[in-house]
Amino acid sequence: MFDTLEALARQAAPRDVQHWAVRGVSERAQHLTVRQDVAQAPVLTRDQGVMVTVIAGGLGYAATADVSVAGLKAAFAKAKALAQASSGKAVFDYTRLSMPQPQGRYDSVVAQDSAGLSLLGRMDLLRTISSATHLDARIVDWSASLSTVHSDQLHITSEGGRAEQHWQLLTPSIQATAQVAGITQTRSSAGQYNGFCQQGGLEVLERARFHEDGPRVASQAIELAMAPPCPTGEMDLVLMPDQMMLQIHESIGHPLELDRILGDERNYAGTSFVTLDMFGHYRYGSDLLNVSYDHGQANEFAGFAFDDDGSPAQRHLVIEQGMLKRPLGGAISQARARALGFDLGGVATTRACSWNRAPIDRMSNLNVEPGATSLDDIIASVDHGVVMHTNCSWSIDDSRNKFQFGCEYGQVIRQGRLAEVVRNPSYRGVSATFWRSLAMVGDAHTMQVMGTPFCGKGEPSQVIRVGHAAPVCKFANVAVFGGVA
Repeated sequence: MFDTLEALARQAAPRDVQHWAVRGVSERAQHLTVRQDVAQAPVLTRDQGVMVTVIAGGLGYAATADVSVAGLKAAFAKAKALAQASSGKAVFDYTRLSMPQPQGRYDSVVAQDSAGLSLLGRMDLLRTISSATHLDARIVDWSASLSTVHSDQLHITSEGGRAEQHWQLLTPSIQATAQVAGITQTRSSAGQYNGFCQQGGLEVLERARFHEDGPRVASQAIELAMAPPCPTGEMDLVLMPDQMMLQIHESIGHPLELDRILGDERNYAGTSFVTLDMFGHYRYGSDLLNVSYDHGQANEFAGFAFDDDGSPAQRHLVIEQGMLKRPLGGAISQARARALGFDLGGVATTRACSWNRAPIDRMSNLNVEPGATSLDDIIASVDHGVVMHTNCSWSIDDSRNKFQFGCEYGQVIRQGRLAEVVRNPSYRGVSATFWRSLAMVGDAHTMQVMGTPFCGKGEPSQVIRVGHAAPVCKFANVAVFGGVA
């Protein structure tokens, strides 16, 4: 498609508009699972098409899977008609908007192309891992899965912009459910919703320790089924990176999305407790909290060179020493905020899940920067608390403020030492104050690159890939409790 798309688009594009852009997407995905040592039906998908954008008085979008001159002309005509129909009726005057003109290329860093492992080889690997996860009869359900995605994108504009981007993405996952004396517990390698996902090839499996992790997952599931419930009370909380990922996602990422702050998501995904006048002076967390938008973090799931409006990605601190600095908003949302009198800056983060969705503000690689404290020193500092690993449930209000999160695996800390394992560890808090209780931040040795393939937002709905990297973090005086058995 990319060999001919640019020439066809320039042939089909209207001449009497302020700006147009074409974003072509071709994506191939494969999802394989072996459950209880039995191969499940492979899921193979191929998706390809084009989104066109037109500014003609207003802003209009139209998508097509017909990548011919006729198909592109029809999409341009529809987008132009929508733009003209909205002219003078939108919340922002789009004739004042200067869209980016991208120039460049991005490729995932790949050491071992995942295409080098055949379908049969992948299924044999999953069977081996599945078998190793079934330690004994106490494991009542177990599975191993592997998702691979090859995604290619070409973005061209009326002014001569051209950006080509190519991604390889892998998501390995192992899960085991144990039952002991009527108690059932599930443990996963990095999250039941796939918290370990990275760009790259087969080397991602090595970084995940995928080949050898089944016995650990199963033994911890059994351990949890025999463990007492998590204690309840106000105490110190130590979050490992695979739970920090969800904490960042829900209580920093979504509240800082600028289109949400501007009100675009109110009737679906909700609003935000953050308002336009908070940036530059609002204390979001303690002095130890530094949060970066970092497109270049090695291997992270949502790395890219240009967002889906064509803005070049640049690293920024969105929270620095606890102070709120800038929102997660792309070129259009930044212009809308300026029209309201708020010149906030932003980041290159407008993204779409595929060719048939218009880009909206999305968190991308959003990370907590490492501190200077070792894991051993963090544990030693806790007189009474719990360390929690791996998210399994979440609940947060529609302004992304009050939250309650459950984890798979907990361990009591007593007088600076790790003690008994506890099941159903959970905690609750308020975003606006929780991050101010951040008392210690782990060093770079505690940092892990995590993410999720399943961040939902938008109308019509878009499910998109997001990356989060974080160190181990300690929070003081948090409401901890044991979830339902």
